[in-house]
Amino acid sequence: MLPAVLRTTAARLTAMFMVLFALCAAVLVFYMSSLSVSMLTAQTQETIAEEMEVLSRAYQRGSLPALVRFVEVRSRQPGANLYLLADPNGRILSGNVESIEPGVLEGDGWTGRPFAYRRYGDRSAATTEEGEEQAEFSGHQAVALVLRLPNQMILLVGRDLGEPQIVRDIVNRSLILAFGMMGIGAAVIWFFVGRRALRRIDTVSEASRRIMAGDLSERLPVSGTGDEFDRLSQNLNVMLARIARLNDGLKQVSDNIAHDLKTPLTRLRNRAEAALAGDPRDADYREALEATIRESDQLIRTFNAILMISRLEAGQSSEQTTTVDLQQTVADVVELYEPVAEEMGVTIEASIAGEASITANRELVAQALSNIVDNAIKYSAGSGEAPKVQVSLGREDDGYVIEVADNGPGIPDEDRDRATERFVRLERSRSQPGSGLGLSLAKAVMEFHHGRLELAGRNPGLSVRMIFREDSHKDEQG
Repeated sequence: MLPAVLRTTAARLTAMFMVLFALCAAVLVFYMSSLSVSMLTAQTQETIAEEMEVLSRAYQRGSLPALVRFVEVRSRQPGANLYLLADPNGRILSGNVESIEPGVLEGDGWTGRPFAYRRYGDRSAATTEEGEEQAEFSGHQAVALVLRLPNQMILLVGRDLGEPQIVRDIVNRSLILAFGMMGIGAAVIWFFVGRRALRRIDTVSEASRRIMAGDLSERLPVSGTGDEFDRLSQNLNVMLARIARLNDGLKQVSDNIAHDLKTPLTRLRNRAEAALAGDPRDADYREALEATIRESDQLIRTFNAILMISRLEAGQSSEQTTTVDLQQTVADVVELYEPVAEEMGVTIEASIAGEASITANRELVAQALSNIVDNAIKYSAGSGEAPKVQVSLGREDDGYVIEVADNGPGIPDEDRDRATERFVRLERSRSQPGSGLGLSLAKAVMEFHHGRLELAGRNPGLSVRMIFREDSHKDEQG
């Protein structure tokens, strides 16, 4: 389990951040401890300098005996500094220092470095093999100011470095404790969080394997916490749902193509076979060829519509957009279909409220409107008394709406979503000519223009609304 956790990106990032934090903390603590020690050392030196000035004044007022008494009194006070009065040869005469590191009293002024010393009562002197006593230092370190008096006597005032050392030790121990607690806490959190993350990754991997095996109904697990895993799973689930819908649509399109193209191809074959089997007259051959051309043209139009829908839905259409006058487009389409409607006994009317201009492709908009108007005329004809189609143009919210309404049989509520799919022809539409691509193409055109196609019942009849957002393509052109 642990090696698996260590191989995860989260674990590596955690380790990297821990190392970075540790380095920053170490630098910060080192800086703070050094600064604290430096401040204490500076304060110590200031105190020693002030004390040396006091002793110098005492010596000036009362000569050597007064200085000795002053040193004796000061050295016996609680928490006293280091006081030492020695003769010119360095032999200690007075003070609270029993022995001192050799060479300290040879200079004058501040000692160049901390030195070792021994107070009275710390340890007894060691005896060498020759019988001489040798001082043993107890590990005390100090800094001092050495002053040589006019009579060559040596005066030393110093301060033990125990306080800065104590501060440094406390900081070091705190640092070690903090790092230890941080390391243990990080390891515990790392273990539990990493294990939970691995479990979720395992469930995602298992679901992914089932999906790759062909089960597109499988979905990635969502725990409901709203974290990164949940957001990723939700996005992938939306993608999987879309893929499943596209696959279902592809299967349906394949079935519909096979079903709807079989009939015209069969008619082509039967017509050619009948022409060959009949009397070899030019009129019969000509009629058969003309019928074959008509069927072929219909097949070509069907395939062109399929290709156009595919390009529009994929957003790969090369159609150019310009400023389109919807008022003129509606008028042209209505004028185009007036003879057809009159021949089929359908009244077609246009209602245009003011000017309306959008940025779009005029041919595509006209093609989509033509398909809708053609369906309305075709299905309202013979549906009852006074069949009628109304085409209106108006403004709504921040856009324009072209509505084509008829009083025909309409489309049931449960079939309206399917009516805009490719090759979908409802049962009552089977008797009418067509390929089932009219509304599908209109929907693709509206999506290409960032609009939408809405179908609604009129009781009786059907209302198809083309809703355009005003200047929907300006951003793309700019």
